[in-house]
Amino acid sequence: MFYGSYKNTLDTKGRLIVPKAFREQLGEQFMVTRGLDGCLFVFPVEEWNIFEEKLSKLPLTNKEARKVVRFFATGATLCEIDKQGRALIPEMLREFAGMTKEVVIDGSMKRIELWSREKYIEATAADDIDASMEALDGLDIDL
Repeated sequence: MFYGSYKNTLDTKGRLIVPKAFREQLGEQFMVTRGLDGCLFVFPVEEWNIFEEKLSKLPLTNKEARKVVRFFATGATLCEIDKQGRALIPEMLREFAGMTKEVVIDGSMKRIELWSREKYIEATAADDIDASMEALDGLDIDL
């Protein structure tokens, strides 16, 4: 499980140093794809396989299901961590997430979220967790 938040920067080649705590759980290879709210999702290969299986069960005849599969699958890239603890984030994914230099690396339980600093501030500044919890009422999330 991935927990915590870290800040780092992309180098000129688009490489990002992955926090040591996350590197150990990710392994040598992991999947990166477009995420929701303008971030990137990072999955250990095993978690990606579970996610991929769920996507593959969506009905091909449903237009919205095809959009969801396309969104996650077309951006998915297998990445590796080098000996210095860096991972190259593909240019297409950096552009999607608006990543140019400063990156926020958030643990999100079974996955990691990569954010441009600007998008992260924007996405979290207006967070109203009380309204979000109310919207999830009935989903058996009792705190």
